[in-house]
Amino acid sequence: MAYVTIIVMLALIQYLYFGVAVGRARGRHGVSAPAISGDETFERFHRAHQNTLEQLVVFIPASYAAAYYSNALIAVAVGVIFLAARAYYFRSYISEPQSRGTGMIATMVVNVVLIGMTLVGAVRAVLIQ
Repeated sequence: MAYVTIIVMLALIQYLYFGVAVGRARGRHGVSAPAISGDETFERFHRAHQNTLEQLVVFIPASYAAAYYSNALIAVAVGVIFLAARAYYFRSYISEPQSRGTGMIATMVVNVVLIGMTLVGAVRAVLIQ
């Protein structure tokens, strides 16, 4: 479980880094708080950060559950893919929003795999009792 926790903490650090990038973009593009619109480039930063939060809501509990009910090493490997996919998504969205699809699909596949692993493992645990 320690490895899963490391991956989850790296995902949270990544999310915090994206938040810092949003703050910098706010200053560079003259979008004063509390506004979240007004400059297209800033809006890309903000939306990529917000989408990462939405994906973390699934990723974090699914990672721990998959590790517990299925296989921790596979959960870790899939978590590494999540980190790479989120980084790719963030960069893609900022540079060319139409190119973000690969990062988004990879993120969703990771989350579906983790949920699937958990469901299969939990059902097995119930049936074996």
